[in-house]
Amino acid sequence: MATFSLERTAPLPLDEAWRRLTEWQRHGDAVPLTRVSVSTPGPTRRGTVIVARTGAGPLAFDDRMEVTVWEPPLDDTPGRCRLEKRGRLVRGWAEIEVRPGPGGRTHVLWREELRVRPLPSLFEGVLGRAGRYVFGRAVNRLLRRP
Repeated sequence: MATFSLERTAPLPLDEAWRRLTEWQRHGDAVPLTRVSVSTPGPTRRGTVIVARTGAGPLAFDDRMEVTVWEPPLDDTPGRCRLEKRGRLVRGWAEIEVRPGPGGRTHVLWREELRVRPLPSLFEGVLGRAGRYVFGRAVNRLLRRP
C-alpha cells in the first residue's frame, strides 16, 4: 500500500474551497484521462458512490469510491470527507479536510492510501510519489478554477 499526503493554502473562504474539492465531476477535468460520475442521487452525503474511470479503451479501469464521512464546514468549523476506494483494481481511502487558515484563507489537507491489486509491494514508493504528483496537480487545479 502506498500512502501520501499534501497540503495547500488557498485564498478562498472555507465553504468555497470545500465546494471546489467536492464537486466530484470536476475531478475529471483535473485528473488526466479521467471521467468522474456519481452513481447515487445528490446531494453528496454518507453513502454517495463515485466512479472515476481512468485510461483509454481497453486499458481503462474504474476507481469506485463511497463517501463514508461527510462533514461539510460550517462557519469556521473544519470540514472533512472520507472516501473508501472499493474497486476491483484500486483499494484504499482518501480524506479531504478544509480548515480555517490565516487571513481568511483555507488550509487544505489531502491524505490518501492506495493499493493497486496486481502491483507488487516493490512499486509502493513509485505509486506514492506518482499519486502525490497527480493529486497535487489536481488539487491545485480544483482550487484555482471556480
